Amino acid sequence: MTTTAAAPKAGRPEPTQRRRRSKLTLRNTLLGWSFILPNFVGFALLTLVPVITLFYMSLTNWNIFGTANWVGLANFERLLGDGSFRISFVNTLYYAALHIPLTIIASLGLALLLNNKLRGVAFFRTAAFFPYITSIVAIAVVWNLLFSPEYGPINEILRAVGIANPPGWLTSSEWAMPAVVIVSTWRDMGYYMILFLAGLQTVPRELYEAARMDGANAWERFVNVTLPCLRPTMFFVTVMLTINSFKIFDLILVMTEGGPGQSTLVISQFIYRKGFEENQFGYASAAAVALFFLCIFVTIIQFFWNKRRNV
Repeated sequence: MTTTAAAPKAGRPEPTQRRRRSKLTLRNTLLGWSFILPNFVGFALLTLVPVITLFYMSLTNWNIFGTANWVGLANFERLLGDGSFRISFVNTLYYAALHIPLTIIASLGLALLLNNKLRGVAFFRTAAFFPYITSIVAIAVVWNLLFSPEYGPINEILRAVGIANPPGWLTSSEWAMPAVVIVSTWRDMGYYMILFLAGLQTVPRELYEAARMDGANAWERFVNVTLPCLRPTMFFVTVMLTINSFKIFDLILVMTEGGPGQSTLVISQFIYRKGFEENQFGYASAAAVALFFLCIFVTIIQFFWNKRRNV
């Protein structure tokens, strides 16, 4: 009586084939992690760990020379009753409310102008982008001279056109924030112009030709063709502008240091003062967490608003 080896069941791979597939899967997994791991390690050490530490510090009373004492939500309760923090919160919203629409209008206008085939258009694009990569300190020094109430060229021009009492700009609590917004818009519009230019170059030319054949003028083509096609770019620009407006710090620190008084004090500078000038790192961390959730909250609203518009 002879016996025969049992044939492998249909549809089930042999052990050798299974091992080969397992080795291939392991190899692909290790290869993928070899690409991801360096970036993930950098993200973990430079971003994730500091953020987790920030949340922990916000619940403590800590300065750099002592130990961190757990206080729970006391720092956040203190923020609610802190008049300086409320002023910085209002000033941040005021700055964002001026800076965001002005920068969008200026950058989109530049993009529409420089999207045409003009002689020397590459030079003008570079010139518009150049302020964005210029040193903040250099920008602040030059614009402080331009805004000088007595000898600045801006007020000299205003007097020449018949304005007897021009604004005090950076020395006035009413005009200091608009002056900062003007400088910030001038600096940022070149960067967002590049983003709008990229969006404009994806708009099909056939749509413009069809609109012309239907008798649409330049404004109607802009409203009915350009803006709808720029909706994804507009959404991205708005989100980035909102986050950067809430985080404004360096320009105000160099130009006004939060003054006159507290007229240009923003949340980022409030955090800087409490942490690095007054050595209240736990309290400064609580303010940073509040700024973080403010950015998250506004961004979520923008995402839902954009989603509803696209439905």
